Amino acid sequence: MDPLQSVPGTAASQGCAGPADRCGGTRQCLLKGCEKWFVPSCPQARYCSPECRQAACRWRRWRASRQYRTTAEGQARRRAQSCRYRARQREARHSGKSVADDAEPPREGQRAAENPEGFGNCACDRPGCYDLFVRHPRSPEQHFCSVACRQALRRVLDRERRLRGRRRRGIPSRRRYSHGPP
Repeated sequence: MDPLQSVPGTAASQGCAGPADRCGGTRQCLLKGCEKWFVPSCPQARYCSPECRQAACRWRRWRASRQYRTTAEGQARRRAQSCRYRARQREARHSGKSVADDAEPPREGQRAAENPEGFGNCACDRPGCYDLFVRHPRSPEQHFCSVACRQALRRVLDRERRLRGRRRRGIPSRRRYSHGPP
């Protein structure tokens, strides 16, 4: 490739074989299921695209709602929501309107049949991972569903810790692109 054709910051322009060599500032997207290699736009970038950032935001809201539902206030609000739902159902039945045209009526408060009775009530800490797991008695502080999820988040947190350490020591950030000879 001609030096004039190469794009600064890409692995090919820096003489690397590819993103697996981790040169040129490439990193892997943290979102479970995506895990694409990308060149970050800023040093703290964790996700490869706006879609991945939105998916991580949806995951954070899902996880926060799960945690809120375990509190006494969350359970009380859920009970009130269920009462309002059942009242709407009774009104619809008495007025003669069809609540739903489905063959099977909605079942309030029942879980899907594929979930076993003692299903995991812990959610993984990795963004985008909706896997639920049961904490083992020998590791009650478990936060991840698998080793891959734990290593992915550890890789990101270690990189961010190194960056914070450089800033505290006053070391200027590394420049990815050369601006030409001095």
